[in-house]
Amino acid sequence: MALVRERRQLNLRLPLPENTERRHRFPLPLPPTSLSATSTAQEIDRLEKLQVLGHGNGGTVYKVRHKTTQAIYALKVVHGDSDATVRRQIFREMDILRRTDSPFVVRCHGIFEKPAGDIAILMEYMDSGTLDTLLKNNATFSEPTLAKIALQVLNGLNYLHAHKIVHRDIKPSNLLVNQKMEVKISDFGVSKIMCRTLDPCNSYVGTCAYMSPERFDPDTYGVNYNGYAGDIWSLGLTLLELYMGHFPFLPAGQRPDWATLMCAICFGEPPSSPEEASEEFRSFVECCLQKESSKRWTVSELLLHPFVSMGRRSEE
Repeated sequence: MALVRERRQLNLRLPLPENTERRHRFPLPLPPTSLSATSTAQEIDRLEKLQVLGHGNGGTVYKVRHKTTQAIYALKVVHGDSDATVRRQIFREMDILRRTDSPFVVRCHGIFEKPAGDIAILMEYMDSGTLDTLLKNNATFSEPTLAKIALQVLNGLNYLHAHKIVHRDIKPSNLLVNQKMEVKISDFGVSKIMCRTLDPCNSYVGTCAYMSPERFDPDTYGVNYNGYAGDIWSLGLTLLELYMGHFPFLPAGQRPDWATLMCAICFGEPPSSPEEASEEFRSFVECCLQKESSKRWTVSELLLHPFVSMGRRSEE
């Protein structure tokens, strides 16, 4: 008699939106600021908008200049009439930025809330944009450059994880860069502060293209899940994309959709580096892109990887 195995039901459903009543209804304390503000209104008036850097998610990012000091900043403005999800994300980002102070994390210089409900976050300006911008403009990255990028992002993640912060959205467009090729982690709208060491972190937030298998299917790939391994998976995909010039799970030029990505990430094999890549780079990517979260290398282990040592030697 043939045995019939019960088909396993995957937990691939998106969660219901949070109750809007849980949204913050009080101003959060402001972080330390390098500006000598006497009031929110006066400080905002001292900022001259030079150009729009980007739009999206209920707000706009401007390049601004302080009229008194002539210092250049990036100003993210989220409009007061934005929907509840956007408001929750901006409050979460404010909370994270208040807690961080690292040369590998974008610096926040001030947070202001206008009477009309608009929220403005004043941040350091990175004059070369994002790694995604550089990838589109300059094609692919060399391995020595990727080693430097890996070192800096790992240093940023090491700082965040030590403070029990999981980013949950590491990708080329969230890694800012300047003309010195200094790379800094930004955009903490979907990050999570871990209240406990094993606090679960498997909700559907962040960009699904860079989400790890356990974020889609925690029952299969989340054994001994520690909450931080998802950032390592995203880093591995990011570096491989910067090397290949396109998103690793899909052929060049193909536009991803949620169903295709979910099937590729959960049921397919992890992408591997091209054969022409060095053994060190191939090994580093493989250490990041283990489907079982418990088998992925930690930040501390990756900082000692030979590929990252290449980036460290180039800075000496």
